[in-house]
Amino acid sequence: MPAEWERQEAIWLSWPSHPESWPNKAATIERQFAEIAAAISRHQAVRINATAEAHSRIEQALKAANAEMDRVQLYVHPNNDVWCRDHGPIFVKHRENGSLAITDWGFNGWGGKFEPYDLDNAIPTRIAGTLELPLFESGMILEGGSIEVNSRGQLLTTEAVLLNPNRNPDLGREEIEVRLKDSLGIVEIVWLGQGIEGDDTDGHIDDVARFIDDTTIVLSWERDNKSLNHRILHENRERLQDMRTPEGSKLEIIEIPLPKACELPGWRLPVLPASYVNFLILNTAVLVPTFNQKRGDMEGCGILGELFPDREIVPIPCLDIVEEGGALHCISQQQPAAGTIKKY
Repeated sequence: MPAEWERQEAIWLSWPSHPESWPNKAATIERQFAEIAAAISRHQAVRINATAEAHSRIEQALKAANAEMDRVQLYVHPNNDVWCRDHGPIFVKHRENGSLAITDWGFNGWGGKFEPYDLDNAIPTRIAGTLELPLFESGMILEGGSIEVNSRGQLLTTEAVLLNPNRNPDLGREEIEVRLKDSLGIVEIVWLGQGIEGDDTDGHIDDVARFIDDTTIVLSWERDNKSLNHRILHENRERLQDMRTPEGSKLEIIEIPLPKACELPGWRLPVLPASYVNFLILNTAVLVPTFNQKRGDMEGCGILGELFPDREIVPIPCLDIVEEGGALHCISQQQPAAGTIKKY
């Protein structure tokens, strides 16, 4: 499984085709998706899963957002929801010839919390058929947002998700590790504890810790010692202190403070899982979620700008999207470019 910063062919999105998923905000969310797709299209191809009936409306929305339409491709891949990171295909590359394949992991609505998810679960198979790529069944429930990899075969995840009995009750830690290593070409798995407060997924890694290269991890951080996230993130940092590169060197850990608590009175999530590490790396840019907090947004974008000096930093407002539990990384899935890869 290539790292996200390696060369990409496209970004996949699953369109918000079902207004009932976004009470009172469907039109706003669709406009924001069009703006996100347009931002991606200025750097590389965008491929969109959607119902056939939605295609003409999507095209109109994309044109209104000034998308580069020659870089946008729509597919009749019906979906239930928008979280393509979790239900979309996880691509792998052949170590020798760089050819692509798709690994198909089961998707059960984050442990059966949100139904229906049958169409989402079928997305990897549909994309494999459309792209005429080999498809490898994993025989295990896994969301893409629950894993984070570098290009050296090291993987980060959380116990709160992968060891949760609502995913794979018949598999223990060792069996899960074997399947991840066999299916994704992983050589080492580093387990963190929990995710941030308010996360419907039980604690996805892509709100907590991300590789920005093979030797550097950005970690969500909470300055307020009264916040539940303060303890959670400090414990995760302690675990990361023991991680080493394959050569034995320590990894650098860069802290990115969480935004101030995003609260929505009366909503099912008392605190929204807002995090600046839920960014999306493109070939020539990094899309960074912002949350209508001028100071925090500037700090998050500024830190990432220093870490990605050769990529444009593109702030994307995500406060409306995060009401349903995720941001930019959660709604996207990268398709690596075929070709030879660095061996480790």
